[in-house]
Amino acid sequence: MTTTDSHDGTGDRAAHPLFAEALDELGLGDLHGRIRRFPDATRTAAEAAAAIGCELSQICKSLIFAADGVPVLVLMDGASRVDVERVRQELGAEKVTRAKADVVRETTGYAIGGVPPFGHRTRTRVLADRSLLEHDVVWAAAGTPHTVFPMEPEALVAHAGGTLVDVREQTS
Repeated sequence: MTTTDSHDGTGDRAAHPLFAEALDELGLGDLHGRIRRFPDATRTAAEAAAAIGCELSQICKSLIFAADGVPVLVLMDGASRVDVERVRQELGAEKVTRAKADVVRETTGYAIGGVPPFGHRTRTRVLADRSLLEHDVVWAAAGTPHTVFPMEPEALVAHAGGTLVDVREQTS
């Protein structure tokens, strides 16, 4: 008998149990078989892109910020950085900062480096940068630093309940 918290990457339960449950609840059970598990961590966008063999911008980073102390999720392509000032303006907040690790885990149910774009413990506001739509498929964390899954960016943003915005740092 196997348990759903087995992390050996076998079977269709390579994802974090909370994320696996969310996939089922969202009617996305077919994604279980598309989740890829890597022996080395895919905690950063660069590590994930190298392991998958895709462009850095095809990685969807799920980043938690605190807007006036309230957690907000920002979905950003792996090649870009979030412009915190643009997030602040978008939310009409006075202050926006990166959330500390304990806040990320408490809010999402996942550790930094494995936060998926949806399937979180609590519901938060979600901002999704338009840069994600530049690809046919993007890859996102499946709840652990070792697992990722592919999804069309429009569907990913929709399942996350995201609002499309322009919040990436502009390169000069």
